[in-house]
Amino acid sequence: MAENLTQWDPDNEEFWETTGKKIATRNLWISIQSLLCGFAVWLYWGIISVQMLNLGFPFTSEQFFTLTAIAGLSGATLRIPSTFFIRIAGGRNTIFFTTALLIIPAAGTGFALSNPDTPFWMFQLLALLSGFGGGNFASSMSNISFFFPKKQQGAALGMNAGLGNFGVTTMQILVPLIMTFGIFGGESLVLVNSSGWIFGKIPAGTPTYLHNAGFVWLVLLIPLAFFGWFGMNNITTESITPNPGDPMASMLKISGLLLIALTTASIGLYLLLPEPTGMDLLSQWVALPLVIIVTVLSLRYLTTGALQANLKRQYQIFNDKHTWAMTVIYTMTFGSFIGYSAAFPLAIKVIFGYTHVVGADGTMIHDAVNPNGPSALAFAWIGPFIGALIRPVGGWISDRSGGARLTQWISVVMVGSALGVAYFMAEAYKSATPEIFFWPFFALFIILFAASGVGNGSTFRTIAVVFEQERRGPVLGWTSAVAAYGAFIIPKVIGEQIKLTTPEVALYGFAVFYVVCIAINWWFYLRPNAYIQNP
Repeated sequence: MAENLTQWDPDNEEFWETTGKKIATRNLWISIQSLLCGFAVWLYWGIISVQMLNLGFPFTSEQFFTLTAIAGLSGATLRIPSTFFIRIAGGRNTIFFTTALLIIPAAGTGFALSNPDTPFWMFQLLALLSGFGGGNFASSMSNISFFFPKKQQGAALGMNAGLGNFGVTTMQILVPLIMTFGIFGGESLVLVNSSGWIFGKIPAGTPTYLHNAGFVWLVLLIPLAFFGWFGMNNITTESITPNPGDPMASMLKISGLLLIALTTASIGLYLLLPEPTGMDLLSQWVALPLVIIVTVLSLRYLTTGALQANLKRQYQIFNDKHTWAMTVIYTMTFGSFIGYSAAFPLAIKVIFGYTHVVGADGTMIHDAVNPNGPSALAFAWIGPFIGALIRPVGGWISDRSGGARLTQWISVVMVGSALGVAYFMAEAYKSATPEIFFWPFFALFIILFAASGVGNGSTFRTIAVVFEQERRGPVLGWTSAVAAYGAFIIPKVIGEQIKLTTPEVALYGFAVFYVVCIAINWWFYLRPNAYIQNP
């Protein structure tokens, strides 16, 4: 087990070069690998649901979009308590335990997919637990922010987030491949519709080991948990983790806070989801703010003693106007990346994998499998891959020229790309040959992914400059928590608009939000006499 660090001053050049750099780099690389697996388990429902559709599972496309949305809401809500884990429990304790927790949904998914008669509510429950992977981002980013000097924050956080986000791409490549082998035993299922991978289509009638999509992550998660335990450090200084306690106590505190967030997420989903799973009582625009508010208040008032005092101190970030400005701006970048990553595979499958001809009254008069449609599994990984790959670039550029200005230019690109995607979505959905619109749709979506990745790196830099050390980690965690609701909102909204035969409306709405973010970023950080000039 690595030692606790009782002294830590990365902004001291001599300390950094002689001691800090080596320790920080080791913690960063273990963090990246754990975060990669977290993203994979959180978002694998986007790929699994496509394959379930190809295998003829008896659920609707709207239900499949719901699985990704459930995982998205759960992961985002679990980020709220994860925001505060590092000060409460320490970095090593947190990363070890939250990585080990991912074994539960991974193993459960493997067993559930082994049986095509598994009820839909079981998949919904496993999607809820997959949110552990989404929650891990907040604690991981908060932890790494403490290890590096301020002048390297953009690059370090960009590396952690960008390479960690490769979990999306890794999953989207690995899962279709691993399904073709009986590596974990069990009975195979047979494709009803053709599927695909990056090397081409897989014809109907091919045996598929769908359960491997869950079991494969156990091969990585079990050793990674031990790497975290023996290779990472708790920084036990007053401003970071003054009193982590023994590891078991730390894990119990983490478990209690996660349970609170799982409960509020479950209640929110029950109010949102249609019968028989839920009540279909509230729209997402009402339910999500309620979930966030109730979770924050529950963490504050259902805890006691030193834990409550610790949270109360960290909650001081909510008194800072920059916390709220950066929450909105970060939602534009990371919320878009994670939401589009979750929705992209099914959007390709549903919009281009079927022919949609709509009558004058708006009702569907023809909806059939499109034999010329592109393979979702062959193309969906490219967007998240580019968005994650380019993210450190945003951090590096921002460390040299400031973050807010780069964010502004990226926001403009996102507005234009979103409007272009909307146009080609609309053209494809009302066409008997939607595949002719795929390539411009795909190219613009790739630009959208790339822009969100660069902007994500630039916002890390802004947060690192605006906030002092003690608040930097909690603000990074909080902004990432709210932004992660993009993994719920974007699949949910796109799914709803597809059902209404107007998928382009979803992208028009996102473009309007990006314009709002341009105005906020300008007002706070770019106008003459801005609060902080181009941080």
